[in-house]
Amino acid sequence: MTKKVLTKSFLTLALISAATAAQAEKIKLNAVSFTPKTTVVSHGFEQFVQGINEEFEGELEINWRGGPEVIPPFRLADSVRNGAIDMALISPSYYSGLVPSATASNLSFKTYEEISETDYLDLMTEVHKERGLYFLGEIPASPVQFFLFFKEKVSGLDDISEKRIRVFPTILPFVDALGAEPLVLPIGEIYTAIERGVIDGFAQSNLGWAEQFDDVVNYYITPPYYRAGFNVLINPEAWEEVPEDLRNRVQNYLRDELAPQIDQSWEEIIATGYEEMDRAGFQEIRLSDEEADEYTATAISAAWEMLAEDVDPELHAKLKEMLVD
Repeated sequence: MTKKVLTKSFLTLALISAATAAQAEKIKLNAVSFTPKTTVVSHGFEQFVQGINEEFEGELEINWRGGPEVIPPFRLADSVRNGAIDMALISPSYYSGLVPSATASNLSFKTYEEISETDYLDLMTEVHKERGLYFLGEIPASPVQFFLFFKEKVSGLDDISEKRIRVFPTILPFVDALGAEPLVLPIGEIYTAIERGVIDGFAQSNLGWAEQFDDVVNYYITPPYYRAGFNVLINPEAWEEVPEDLRNRVQNYLRDELAPQIDQSWEEIIATGYEEMDRAGFQEIRLSDEEADEYTATAISAAWEMLAEDVDPELHAKLKEMLVD
């Protein structure tokens, strides 16, 4: 064999070895979301997965395996903690039993930019570490707020009293403070519950579902309350397998670049939600100025009072200072 042929063969082998090594070095993290891939609420996580996979191509890949059909939402946090899944997108209220302070991010009217200027993200990173989870950051949806929807007409706060209202855990103390009866149910059970009269109404955002409920919902109350935001949790052992430099770059990219972009991307989706509500025939019940002030003040005060029962006083004070004006 000639020297030229040998050189060419060694070069080919070197290229193959280099390509194989590079491929082996790429880390894959399997992820599950608390919402189905096809729902509007998954918009932010879709942007996150696409953004990370493009920005860190060849180094890190997130494999979004699906939503509730893979792991039930209320089991997601434990599944991350015990290593059954590497990563999850989850609503803070869906693991409030494990990390009670996580729900604080919803109990605010601030934008992601305002919150990220405080020490909130670093503080929550430390809190989650204590519970066996790594908090990568938030997939924010600050412009997305929540409403109370009803089948029968309500004319004001007095009419809400004693109504049976489906909630997720974060909303429970607010609805309870209004004198209503809160019932915690998964999103997928709302339609059947209101159709059968198990509930009189429910708490929800206005994203992507209105036209499917046009025969069981007729009214919604304004003003809306709180802000939306969903957390990205990672199994600590899986995260430790990622090189430290890459971990830092991924976290900084999410918190400093990607999350602000996602937070500003909801306006068109929200506008579409209002259009769907109009087409479905939902009628707005606008509270008087006095009742509206009482309504939003109750939303904040009741939730933070309830949170104080489950969170260390010092941590509670820090979070409230960061999240509430």
